Amino acid sequence: MSKGLPKRSEDYSLWYNELVKRADLAENSAVRGCMIIKPYGYSIWEKMQAELDRMFKETSHVNAYFPLFIPKSFLSKEASHVEGFAKECAVVTHYRLKNAEDGSGVIVDPDAKLEEELIVRPTSETVIWSTFKSWVQSYRDLPLLINQWANVVRWEMRTRLFLRTSEFLWQEGHTAHATAEEAKAETLQMMNIYAQFAEEFMALPVVRGRKTENERFAGADDTLCIEAMMQDGKALQAGTSHFLGQNFAKAFEVKYATKEGGLEYVWGTSWGVSTRLMGALIMAHSDDNGLVLPPKLAPFQVVIVPIYRSDEEFDAISEKVNEIMSELRKAGITVKFDNRDTHKPGWKFAEYELKGVPVRIAIGPRDLENGTIEIARRDTLTKEQFELSTQPIAEKISNLLDLIQEEIYNKAYNFQQEKTTEVNSWEEFKEVLETKGGFLSAHWDGTSETEDKIKDLTKATIRCIPLDQKIEEGKCILTGMPSKGRVLFAKAY
Repeated sequence: MSKGLPKRSEDYSLWYNELVKRADLAENSAVRGCMIIKPYGYSIWEKMQAELDRMFKETSHVNAYFPLFIPKSFLSKEASHVEGFAKECAVVTHYRLKNAEDGSGVIVDPDAKLEEELIVRPTSETVIWSTFKSWVQSYRDLPLLINQWANVVRWEMRTRLFLRTSEFLWQEGHTAHATAEEAKAETLQMMNIYAQFAEEFMALPVVRGRKTENERFAGADDTLCIEAMMQDGKALQAGTSHFLGQNFAKAFEVKYATKEGGLEYVWGTSWGVSTRLMGALIMAHSDDNGLVLPPKLAPFQVVIVPIYRSDEEFDAISEKVNEIMSELRKAGITVKFDNRDTHKPGWKFAEYELKGVPVRIAIGPRDLENGTIEIARRDTLTKEQFELSTQPIAEKISNLLDLIQEEIYNKAYNFQQEKTTEVNSWEEFKEVLETKGGFLSAHWDGTSETEDKIKDLTKATIRCIPLDQKIEEGKCILTGMPSKGRVLFAKAY
């Protein structure tokens, strides 16, 4: 199955694109820049969605759904917001088609022009805050903690499956609070939830940080983020959480009556992650043989492949397999028995290696006689013979899955540490960026002009100002002006 998969070291981009397609995760659609998420890929997204949704609800958020279409006038109400998204908006101008008079097909009916154009949702701040106006009257209505699972459209010219597509899936949280302090605490809490999810479930170490003014979300007063490192040394923004101040509250007149009888604008946040996390999962862990999936997000954690020559052998093996599956499922382990007779065991081994199934069990007639099974790990490609009498199978596999999850994280963490370099001069910055890549921890003078110039000269951007930034006196690597702490630069997706 993985034969001919390009090597990461030779062409990382081609390796990624081919792996996404060959592992049956997604494919390009008939609409340029959009993707079809296939069942195996969507099942991973469902696992992500389920865990995140649980975490949101544990912090008192509730789900709602808002319209796909947004009146154009809404985007005009918050100036910096429309500035940030104007070039990516898909616009609906008409509401009807008709047959062409020459019989050539359907055309847009020129008489069916909308009175006001509609924007296909690029993000939902405007439509949600217009709704919040009627939902918030008093301090008793606050905090308002809303999440939405939806699709959005941002018209992209250069697309790549999962990482950047014109339409993608995501969740977007939108909250309203009585005070700035509450909203800021919410912003930090949700960034930490994203970091916890990335590290505990995706086995993906991340840097928690703050975006610079240049990189801040359009319409926000502050943006917190998590940044991850991919195996090619490029950074990937894996989640963002925004403190909106009172910008949208003022734009849409969202006020509340205080306990003291006054009238105040509420304070807002928004936060989101998307199917871009699928790209991060693939690029952070997978190898030249295919996907490597953390057990907590694998569609199924164990696959059992029977090896037999006759129907009698298959029946005997199946009986034992059913016992094993029953024990594993009782322990909450997801397992698949591949009993297809259309493919040989070797073909199946290659298929599940490509698809990143964490554990593979093989069992044949000799195993039945000896009371053994063969257990193979996807992450290390190692195998062992396991005697079923020595330990309960569910305990053995459960411990192994925990170990795999931990070691996948440790491998990624060690890589991130190796790819983080302190640099102290412009020449060193350029050399490390081109020869080693990764995160470059460097002093910056704090100006947008310097940030822009470094980006123009090297294509490296400030990924974040780490929240655990060590305050130290230094000099900006480009201008030599004073700096009070290091920031993280990298080339990024």
